[in-house]
Amino acid sequence: MSALPVAHPWFRRDRIDDRLTRIVEPHVHEFLQGNSWWLAGRDRDLVVDAGLGVASMRAELPELFAREPVLVITHAHLDHMGSAHEFTERWAHAGEPVAAPLGRSLVGRRLAEELGLRLDRHGPVPELFLTARPHEEFDAEAHRLAAVEPSATLADGDVIDLGDRELVTLHLPGHTPGSLALFEPAAGALFSGDVVYDDVLLDDLHGSDRAAYAESLRRLLRLPIRTVYPGHGGPFGAARLREIVEAQLRAWGEVRGPS
Repeated sequence: MSALPVAHPWFRRDRIDDRLTRIVEPHVHEFLQGNSWWLAGRDRDLVVDAGLGVASMRAELPELFAREPVLVITHAHLDHMGSAHEFTERWAHAGEPVAAPLGRSLVGRRLAEELGLRLDRHGPVPELFLTARPHEEFDAEAHRLAAVEPSATLADGDVIDLGDRELVTLHLPGHTPGSLALFEPAAGALFSGDVVYDDVLLDDLHGSDRAAYAESLRRLLRLPIRTVYPGHGGPFGAARLREIVEAQLRAWGEVRGPS
């Protein structure tokens, strides 16, 4: 494989408002280019997902760790928990295998096999899921996702209190058995992980369950969501959420009348 250029800084911060920042990794292939969401609270901060883990968040983003934030891992795929080992507090659903995650390689076909990604359905994968490396010594072919033990487990309905804002944990299985999203009722904000985003939803990986996924998507339509902050891509509103969900349910033959 050809040598990758070195890119520094590795992370990009997109300030949404004075209490919300999106952290992305521009030199990751779009398939694995996930979002980490940094929510500032009065008493504590919260981070939703932890990127790919090829560069140190703690070293490059020290301000993120100034108050030792809680990390919520929405699910145990490498593009969402890569830097989880750098956080003191890391929370996940009890049914999600963050201590033994599937898919730990950056090599295209190897990762496809580990995750159960069907190339006949989703098309070819790149040779490597990176377009650069964070430093000279980084070996993309040898890199493996670091598994972690959660410091606490979350269940559906748990409330995360940041002092002046509260988020409710939603267990939304389908993409994976223990997929989580966080809903902030006061803002109508959903931090959705990979439950929903504005692209092809993956329902056929190892551990996926299409029937459970359909019910999880129907549940979202019953919530007063105004803005979705997804695990991939940019935020979108309630109208686009409904379009995505209804199109997916039609594709699955899961439409059951008005929601």
